[in-house]
Amino acid sequence: MATKKAASKKKKQNDVGRHIKTFWKIFAGFIFVFIAFFLLASWGVFGSLPDETSLENPEKNLATEIISSDGKTIGKFYKENRTPVPYDSLPDHLVNALIATEDVRFHEHSGIDGRGTVRAVAFLGSRGGASTITQQLAKLFFTGERASNKVERVLQKIKEWIIATRLERRYTKEEIITMYFNEYDFLNQAVGIESAAHIYFNKPPSQLSTAESAMLVGMFKNSSLFNPNRRPELVRDRRNVVLAQMEKYNYISETVMDSLQAQPLNLNFTPQGHDEGSATYFREYARQFMEDWIKENPKTDGSKYNIYEDGLKVYVTIDSKMQEYAEKAVKTHMARLQKVFDEQNEKNKTAPFRDITEAETQNILNNAMRRSDRWREMEKQGKNEEEIIKSFKKKVPMRVFSWKGDIDTIMTPLDSIRYHKSFLQAAMMSMTPQTGEVKAWVGGIDYKHYKYDMVKKGKRQIGSTFKPFVYATAMDQMHMSPCDTLPNTSYTIPAGKHNLLKPWTPKNAGGGYGGMVTLKYALANSINTITARLIDRVGPEPVIDLVEKMGVDTKNMPAVPSIALGTPDVSVYEMVGAYSTFANEGVYIEPILIQRIEDKNGTVLYQNVPKTKDVISNEAAYVTVSLMEGVTQSGTGARLRGTWAKDNAYYKSVITGYPYDFKNPIAGKTGTTQNNSDGWFMGMVPNLVTGVWVGGDDRAIHFSSTRYGQGATMALPIWGTYMKSCYEDEDLDVSTGSFKRPANLSIETDCSKWREGDPDVEEIPDEFDF
Repeated sequence: MATKKAASKKKKQNDVGRHIKTFWKIFAGFIFVFIAFFLLASWGVFGSLPDETSLENPEKNLATEIISSDGKTIGKFYKENRTPVPYDSLPDHLVNALIATEDVRFHEHSGIDGRGTVRAVAFLGSRGGASTITQQLAKLFFTGERASNKVERVLQKIKEWIIATRLERRYTKEEIITMYFNEYDFLNQAVGIESAAHIYFNKPPSQLSTAESAMLVGMFKNSSLFNPNRRPELVRDRRNVVLAQMEKYNYISETVMDSLQAQPLNLNFTPQGHDEGSATYFREYARQFMEDWIKENPKTDGSKYNIYEDGLKVYVTIDSKMQEYAEKAVKTHMARLQKVFDEQNEKNKTAPFRDITEAETQNILNNAMRRSDRWREMEKQGKNEEEIIKSFKKKVPMRVFSWKGDIDTIMTPLDSIRYHKSFLQAAMMSMTPQTGEVKAWVGGIDYKHYKYDMVKKGKRQIGSTFKPFVYATAMDQMHMSPCDTLPNTSYTIPAGKHNLLKPWTPKNAGGGYGGMVTLKYALANSINTITARLIDRVGPEPVIDLVEKMGVDTKNMPAVPSIALGTPDVSVYEMVGAYSTFANEGVYIEPILIQRIEDKNGTVLYQNVPKTKDVISNEAAYVTVSLMEGVTQSGTGARLRGTWAKDNAYYKSVITGYPYDFKNPIAGKTGTTQNNSDGWFMGMVPNLVTGVWVGGDDRAIHFSSTRYGQGATMALPIWGTYMKSCYEDEDLDVSTGSFKRPANLSIETDCSKWREGDPDVEEIPDEFDF
């Protein structure tokens, strides 16, 4: 019996020993297989792994940034909207939120969290995964989307582990954290933490609050699921989980957690699409500039830069605040002006067109059809003209522009063309005359719907804003004084003179004739007969030569006297550059928009060199400025002083921001073209020249009367509103002083002693602006 027990006991011991040996064999086999898998994976048997160079320099698509003169990113060019930021720009609470939520032992492991892996295997992931921040970075960099089956997922996980350990050997913990934040896609074109902070909260990462950081870290779990724009309540709950993790690991106190969890998301969604955001028209100019620049400036290896992937930095002259004020001024005034325009068109059967036949109207619409994207796309598809025209008459769902926001509607594309033409357009540019730096650029009322840039591409008749060039020529060549007088009577230049085929007798608007008037008074009140007398004396050729030296394209400008009244087509860009010559003591500086270009490492690739040209004497320039000061003192621009028709309901309903009540020296000129098709205002203070144009998409789109259609009503209010905002911002240092007076001034500019025959300014009609 004892022998049997001993034998049984020995057998059990042997069985246990065999089981132990079997276990260790199995365990050793598992370890061998595991190691073999790792080795085979590292050798690329299961698919290629990145080489050492790729690990040191992982491929990234880096957005090109457009950086304003005050250091703000006002736009980007990208395939992926990614702009890397250094670790120092990441606030502590952002990093702490990530570690507390995603990898609490991040600083203890070397890429793989052993404890977390055992837990994940033992509980089949029900108590959390084991993927470290380094593994997640490896997946973002190299392994693409999630595997489609379990076998592929196991192989992918092994690759992630291998890559993670390599990353840990080559990078510091801070570099790994930084790369992870810079690589993650937060949706809504926000790739990386810099874009995400700007798009969701309109601030750089360094200024994120703890609650904002927690929301963005919460999106790491699944940004498609936790999308703040679609599921704000779910995102808020996820943010609160992150805050609870931060409290659990002592990054914040319980009191702070409770306070932050009670807060709303406080999103400030600021999309950065190419059609949205600030300075959209300027950004398109900058994109074209960059496309042209890279054609002529290859990399050192001969390849071309890519503005969508190479992470270039484009430093521009635009001031982000001045741009904001300019866009706001245009939007505010144009919305009010459009309301009046629509009211005037309620009984206009040909609206928005006036004074043209039905055949002419149809011709405008047909030309617009042929210029449309829809027409071009259908041509590419091989559609014939009949099919294309038929498609323009079929109703389809679409989104159209309105000043209260885009409207979803159903209409024919042809009706859409007519509808969008019913909106008045505007353009504006502001520039520092001493440096040529363009500070604000508004090319239209809405880039998404109206992409044609009216600052530089568009050219329109300039009306009386051309007259200062005629006066400047007379001042420079004939040494005339603003106090010189000429008769305000009908004046005819005979046929055969100055290339005229028939006599030319310009008329004054509003029937304003009679007496002798000073040149200063004549320009202030835009008297046509005086301008005609001056161009007859100097001739049109010297005037054309002057404006050409000031940067105006004159190849299509006829050398005839009528140009004196503003018949040429000129762009806002050219007009601001030309007027800046007067404010810059007779020296023309070509407008500057791109200061310099740097690569992603900060190497300067391009540096702007200003182009200057002496055009007229500083004396003639100053005298012309003095003449234009009269425009805002007692002429067509006097409403800037806030003393004209202050109680008139017309001003309160139409003229944005009136009264302006400016007290400082301002030189300027209004302009209105025939049929009130174009309204202009050019305004100058010593260190800022700004030009504004307002009009219809076609010349047949205009107000019925000069009361509303003149430059003083259509364009001047935008300048006034913009300048009020600039003056209220003391950081901008926009001048309130006087224009620089030349030491050698020999021409009399003070005409206060001349009174005889000077008409009463208050009797000049409001429409007196041509």
